[in-house]
Parts: sequence; C-alpha cells; structure tokens
Amino acid sequence: MSEATGNTQQTPNTAIIKGNGREINMSEFAENAHEYGRKIVDAASRAGDYVSEKVNVVGDKIKGLQGKDFNEIAGEAKDYARENPGQAILISAVAGVVLGFLLRGGRR
Repeated sequence: MSEATGNTQQTPNTAIIKGNGREINMSEFAENAHEYGRKIVDAASRAGDYVSEKVNVVGDKIKGLQGKDFNEIAGEAKDYARENPGQAILISAVAGVVLGFLLRGGRR
C-alpha cells in the first residue's frame, strides 16, 4: 500500500535515521540508546548510594542532638564561631540564601 519513491525499500532492521548531517541505521541507534540507558542507571544508582549515605550521616547528627538542651547547642555554636569565624560567616550566608529561596519559592 505504500508508494515506491524510486529507491529500493529498506527492511526495518536497516532503516536509516537522518539528522544533524549524519545517518545511522536502527541497530546502531538501538545500541546507542541501550548504552545511554546503562549509563543513566549506573549514575542513578551511584546518586542513590550517595544520598543514602548522607541521610544516614544527618540522621546520626540529629540523634546526637536529641538529648541536648538548646542552650548547650547554642553554646557549642558560639564556640565554633569563635574558633572558625570565616566558616561561621560562610555557613550563615549559605543558610540565608537557602532560606531566601525557600521563602520566596511561593511568590514566583
């Protein structure tokens, strides 16, 4: 039912994809797609492991803070700021930017 275009008809396995000045056949395209899929799965797995590790670290820190009094935590923060003033300023700036983005998010 399809009309011939003057060229011989191609079977589905040898169909050609044209784009960006390059021609590839379907099997090469499928191979490339499969390779990219494997890379994405690998990257997602590594990202999941990283996030899981960091969540465990944060959980441990929170458990360590649960038994402490607020005044004790504030005192430790003041001591840290006295010992490391540059880092304290940097941490404060980052916290301010993050809070700014969180509070501003609904107004866009």
